[in-house]
Amino acid sequence: MRLRIVLATLLLAISVGCSSSTYMTSPTLASSGSGTAVSIVSGAATMTTTAFAPNPVTVSVGGSVTWTNNDSITHTSVGGAWNSGAIAPGGKFSMTFSSAGSFPYHCSIHPGMVGTVTVQ
Repeated sequence: MRLRIVLATLLLAISVGCSSSTYMTSPTLASSGSGTAVSIVSGAATMTTTAFAPNPVTVSVGGSVTWTNNDSITHTSVGGAWNSGAIAPGGKFSMTFSSAGSFPYHCSIHPGMVGTVTVQ
């Protein structure tokens, strides 16, 4: 019983410590799979600026981008404020962009794969 109380207290402390009241002006994770579509194209690992299509992609403030992996191997979408984690073949990842700017990104597995999201 004591162990359960200690674990519950620890989890509560971690969740409180991870929260923040700072206003975020960078991209945030979208809760749905909708948005402007970007394809991770077949054979993307050997490509650079053509690995993501379209590239660059432009969305409005508050808009989202959904990356779909149309390749046969796993990729990622990593920008300054987001990390998709592994996107398996056929998988998707979405981001909602809450502020204007230019957001470069890449695949962390294949760093030559690069793209840009422009938010207006």
